Amino acid sequence: MPTETPADAASGPQEPTLDEQIAAYQREYGDLDPQVEKVVSALGRLNRRMNVAYGRQVAALGISNAEWEVLKTLVLSGSPYRLGPGELAKRLGLTPAAMTHRIDRMASEGLVTRDRDENNRVRVIVELTDEGRTKWLEAMRMATTFEEDLLQDLAPDERGLLGELLIRVLRRVEHDQPDAGGRLTDLD
Repeated sequence: MPTETPADAASGPQEPTLDEQIAAYQREYGDLDPQVEKVVSALGRLNRRMNVAYGRQVAALGISNAEWEVLKTLVLSGSPYRLGPGELAKRLGLTPAAMTHRIDRMASEGLVTRDRDENNRVRVIVELTDEGRTKWLEAMRMATTFEEDLLQDLAPDERGLLGELLIRVLRRVEHDQPDAGGRLTDLD
C-alpha cells in the first residue's frame, strides 16, 4: 500500500513520494535509517502543507501569517491582550525593527492599538482591538475545521497517541535546541 497519493499532474511538477525520496536518499547516503527518514520527511511535508493551508485561511480574512502570529501572541498573553513591542518581538523571535514595522502595519489596519503606558510614559503598549480579536476568532474557527478534517482518519485513541508521540519528539528538540523557538530571519 503506498504511503501517499501523488498530486494531480495538472497542478504542477510532482514531488516524489516519500518512498521515492527515501530510496534516493539511501542510494546517495547509505547510512540513512529509512524509518527515521520517513518520520522526519513526513513531518516536514505535513508542516509545509499545513502552513500553506493556514496561510490561505488567514489571507481570506485579509491578514498575513505574520499578523496572525501577533494576534495569537496577544491572545496567549491573556486579557486584556496587551504586551510591549519588545516582549512581542522576543516571543516571536523577531528583531525590534521588524516588530515595529509589523505593529505599524497592524495599527493602520485597526488590528492593534499602540499607546503609551499610563504608569510609565516611556513604555509603549500594544493592545488587541475588537477587530483584531474578531479576526483571531474567525481564523481559529477556520483552523478548527481544517484540523478536524486533517485528523478525520484517526480514531480518538490514535489522535491521543500521535499527540503524545509528537510531544516527546518536540521535547527532545526543545532540549537539544533551546534557542530554536525564534526565527533565523524575519518574515516581513
